[in-house]
Amino acid sequence: MASSSSPPPASRGARSSSSSSSSRASPQAAAPTPLPGSRRRRPTGLEAPRSPDEEEEEEEEEEESGPGADTDSGSDFERTLRSRDGKRAAHEAQGSRRGPKQLRKDNHSSDAQKSMRGGNLFEAVKLGKSIIESVLDEWLESYKEDHDLGFLELVNFLVQSCGHKGVVTYEMLKSLQNSHIIQQLTESFHENSADYPLSLSTPAWRRFRRGFCEVMAVLVHHTQYDVVYDEYLMDNLIALLTGMSDSQVRAFRHTSTLAAMKLMTGLMHVALSVSLQKDNSQRQYESERAKGLNRRAPEKLEELLEQHKEFQEKQKELENLMNAIFKGIFVHRYRDLVPEIRSICMEEMGQWMQHYSTSFLTDGYLKYVGWTLHDKQGEVRLKCLLTLQELYRNQEMASRMELFTSRFKERMVSMTLDKEPQVAVEAVRLLTLILQNMEDVLTDSDCESIFPLVYASSRPLAVAAGEFLYKKLWAPEGCARGDEKPCEGARAFLEQLLPFFMESEFHDHAAYLVDSLWDCAAHLLKDWQGITGLLLEEPPAEGAPDFPLPAWGTPQQQLRSAMQRGSPSHAGHWRAPKESQQQSGRAASEAAAGEENKEEPRSGFNDQQESALIMTLVASMRQATEGQPPIGRVSGKKTLTARERKIQAADRLRLTQHLIPLLPPLLAKQFSADVEKVVPLLEAPRYLDLRLYSTGRLEKYLELLVAQLWNVVEKHTDKEVLETSARTLSALCCPELAFYSRVDSARSCFVDQLADKFQHEASELLQSSFVEEDVYSLAATLRRIAVFHSAHDLTPWGLFAPCTHLLRHAVDTGEVPKQVVIPAMTCSHFSLLWEVAHLSSSTSSGSLPSQVQLLDLKEKVTSFCSLCQSCLVDTDSDIQEQAFVLLSDLLLIFGPQLARRGQEVLQVLVCKAEPALQSQLAGFLMDHIFSHTEACEMDHEDKELQIEALHQRRSLLAGFCKLIVYGVVELSAASDVFKHYAKFYNDYGDIIKETLNRARQIDRTEWAHTLLLSLQQLLTQLLLEQGLAGIESSAFLEIRDLARRFSLLFGLHRLQYRSALVKLHKDGIKFAFEEPASPSSKLGLVNLPFLELLSEFSPRLLHPDKALLLSYLNTMSQAHASHQGELCWASVVVYRHSLSPPEDAAAPQPCSAAKKIPGSAAKRKRLDESSVLGSPTPSSSSRLQTPLLTSTALKGRPPLLILPAGPQESSSEPEFVHRVPPLDSQHSREACPSQSQQDGSGLGQRLDRLILMEETEDKQESTGEEEDGAEFME
Repeated sequence: MASSSSPPPASRGARSSSSSSSSRASPQAAAPTPLPGSRRRRPTGLEAPRSPDEEEEEEEEEEESGPGADTDSGSDFERTLRSRDGKRAAHEAQGSRRGPKQLRKDNHSSDAQKSMRGGNLFEAVKLGKSIIESVLDEWLESYKEDHDLGFLELVNFLVQSCGHKGVVTYEMLKSLQNSHIIQQLTESFHENSADYPLSLSTPAWRRFRRGFCEVMAVLVHHTQYDVVYDEYLMDNLIALLTGMSDSQVRAFRHTSTLAAMKLMTGLMHVALSVSLQKDNSQRQYESERAKGLNRRAPEKLEELLEQHKEFQEKQKELENLMNAIFKGIFVHRYRDLVPEIRSICMEEMGQWMQHYSTSFLTDGYLKYVGWTLHDKQGEVRLKCLLTLQELYRNQEMASRMELFTSRFKERMVSMTLDKEPQVAVEAVRLLTLILQNMEDVLTDSDCESIFPLVYASSRPLAVAAGEFLYKKLWAPEGCARGDEKPCEGARAFLEQLLPFFMESEFHDHAAYLVDSLWDCAAHLLKDWQGITGLLLEEPPAEGAPDFPLPAWGTPQQQLRSAMQRGSPSHAGHWRAPKESQQQSGRAASEAAAGEENKEEPRSGFNDQQESALIMTLVASMRQATEGQPPIGRVSGKKTLTARERKIQAADRLRLTQHLIPLLPPLLAKQFSADVEKVVPLLEAPRYLDLRLYSTGRLEKYLELLVAQLWNVVEKHTDKEVLETSARTLSALCCPELAFYSRVDSARSCFVDQLADKFQHEASELLQSSFVEEDVYSLAATLRRIAVFHSAHDLTPWGLFAPCTHLLRHAVDTGEVPKQVVIPAMTCSHFSLLWEVAHLSSSTSSGSLPSQVQLLDLKEKVTSFCSLCQSCLVDTDSDIQEQAFVLLSDLLLIFGPQLARRGQEVLQVLVCKAEPALQSQLAGFLMDHIFSHTEACEMDHEDKELQIEALHQRRSLLAGFCKLIVYGVVELSAASDVFKHYAKFYNDYGDIIKETLNRARQIDRTEWAHTLLLSLQQLLTQLLLEQGLAGIESSAFLEIRDLARRFSLLFGLHRLQYRSALVKLHKDGIKFAFEEPASPSSKLGLVNLPFLELLSEFSPRLLHPDKALLLSYLNTMSQAHASHQGELCWASVVVYRHSLSPPEDAAAPQPCSAAKKIPGSAAKRKRLDESSVLGSPTPSSSSRLQTPLLTSTALKGRPPLLILPAGPQESSSEPEFVHRVPPLDSQHSREACPSQSQQDGSGLGQRLDRLILMEETEDKQESTGEEEDGAEFME
């Protein structure tokens, strides 16, 4: 056996928990651990009676002290404890007088046979057999024959259930105490894995867990009449479980706690049964005693009195057993380190309170649940909430929890915003039960924190909040109005709902509100007859009181004003002010006079209420016909059942039959002039069964609808209204519908009017000056045509030529305002798209287009792209953005992919972006996307405007990135985007990262070259702006951080990126040693700091490649060693060290002042091997330090090192760092003794051979490569 001083790995940290919990509890909380057959005497102080005042003071002190205080004084069983030494002594005396037969059995049975008897129970439970009761019956018979052997079998069953391979022998049970037995089991617990039966989640072990719980329940149930009171089995079992629950081994604590909690649940059921029997006997005794003397039976009275005393003794015995479990195990394990153990305690306590509320539903037990609501683990908090839900679901139990509710209500309300979604959902459901079963407990502020959750993205949370809102606003009053008609019920519900929706400042989220309320209030939201009836009512007269809806101040005060006006019994409902009631009309006075049958008239809605009601109507239509949550609300993929599809079809039919006749009147009732009202109404036809127009002979309503649609288009120029109208008309113009010809004819007439008007106004304006009134009319007409052109094919009207004529005039003269230019560009754009769509569809059907058609379209595309390219330099930013968007779309559609997939005949239409156009697009990105001036200008704007502007910039950037991904522009053009990856990561990081990944799949070598080009551009820009001093600034560190981010994109598969990495380093070295373009320049090699950026990519190289690149670096260094001017050779040293082998790179020792790297020894070793720190010369003050290799350990950059004028000798590399010698000295030859100097051509040949190497030839370096990869990730 192992020493007790070294616990197994799975149990570390448990002793601190148990010891700390034991130290916090009082001495009374410690459960006894007696020898088998013995019991520790209870302190006599527990038997002293206490006054109610003392009990209340003790409970108050205990609740104020919290979980860390004495947790035993609040127990209800404490007052019933008593000493049982007399019974124990009698039991021991009986055990000592066993007969010769029993002694012979003890002498002849071996320890091995006794220790293995627990296998029957364990195997039966493990196999999931349904014979657990029969096995327990056999065990009970053996236990009655011999208590010790039977108990030994049960002990070994518990040990095996913990995953322990050992057994407890008969001698151990008789000679050792429980603590010594558990200590030996702990020392011999040498398992290779930390898993044990209860921790495994496979189906077999889940069945074992259920069977294990069943064993504990059946054990108590079968022994409830005799064995449970024998003062041997339960006493010793509880003592053993108490000791195991305080063990270091997690398996012991978990298994024993589960067994003890299930055991106490079984004892609780037995105690409840005994309590009922005791009450029955008491009633029988009182009934018999109430009889007269002649009818009273003294023998029966005496029998009933004895029976009552027997039940009372049994109840006290059971209470003592449960108290021992609670104080010895629960009060310590409910705060165990293992979340599963804490969850078990909370779950079982809920069972005790729910079934035996007389004893357990007290503040002394409820406080444990309240404290555990603050648990760090979500699963434990979830168990507490589920426990409380079962209690608050019963109104009688809820009424007994007023003190608990007042103490922990704030915590329960705050849990609605829990980080665990399921915990938040159950918290809202718990508060719904509290609202339903406890009056005036939740205040207005509590409700206000729950109401906004109906707009949450998580649908379960939103549905739970919707149910809470429904209960708060409608359920109490709805129950009182059970005799109302359905339309009146829907109206009353909307009277409560609309104020909340209007004051929540989420006017665009009616679909989310309806989806949240759909599960509980669908019958009210689907009352379309009542809702449309409300909309068709006349609005209130001017000066008359509106429909009595309260006006609230801020969204944070939701429903507060309404609740304050309501009656005391229904705080969530309000009444109209007295002034409104006095002015409500003659009907109110007649009703007050006793005319109850006369209905009080109701006034109509105002504009805001009508808008909210229309959005609610359309959202309910969408929910009923589609059955899917709104966009952005996560609910998982929902598959409708056959019954749900049948209900959905019936709702669609009923909705269509009702709304088809009413939709034209709704549009005609002044709603067509209001944008907020007309947009949702125009969406309504898309949720109807349009075939009913022809099958139901309702064509007259179709004509009225189309007429109202044109009326709306003529009244509005708003983009949202026009787009909705175009989509609705497109749905009505479906060729599959029987009435297609009618709607198509009406559409043609309307487009004819728009086209004629446009032609006439455009020609007049081109011939004369642009007058403001005429410009507005032309702009409105063009805006309507452009929007309808996006959904309908208007190419037969030939709108491309006049639009391009307008654009040409705008480019040449600049007289055309942007209100005309932007829709003209859009209209021309959609004309080209419809033409190419016709050619593509005809090609797919087998009808090849003529060459004339292709060339004509090609000419149109070229001319339009030229116009848009000219608009990119316009002075107006809106025109520039529109030109950029249209150019991006056209280049993408007419890109190389147009002639693929059997469309080779369209190859002539493929357009390529010229270099001038690419540079203009990149310049637009710099001016509008990656500019700080625009961001600074938006600081003072509203937050919503900033978000909208950011969304627009992201859309523009995504359009350009698509051109890169689909090969429309050269991959090198992506450098203008990649170089801003780190600087604008918060705004565009996801878009740029996806572009990087997609571009890597196109061509790895070209992609790596683009990354290098991005870094070169940034360094060149820095040197131009700040000169050599910029190398010391934070801007250079930002560039180096960008290089580190780029290096992470190469991954750990080095062979895939081998050639790309080698070419990247080689091109980078050439760039670093590139001489100035002007021969007279005295700046020297200003690009040498670029080598520091290259060092970030060195960990991705293979060792042979590092050696070759190091040789190439030395060659380039020697070629420029005699260069005139001051050279920054510190970067050369940094890059050389990043390419040196580990043993050479680790040669320089860190300075004494350097801090040690935290972490384990292995990690420090890896970091030391990957970092090269220079040590200062003894005679200097170490002003300069050796540069670090990678930015992962970079704390600061040393100043540049200056090459001396004359050559100096050096004998060590650390001295070289501070006194840089000529590179042709002896030191340079010692740096790589195994490599010879080669020229550029020789190096290129060797690199070509390396590229052709097979993967198997690199297996010798695999170990070093894995270390480098781990080192890089560190």
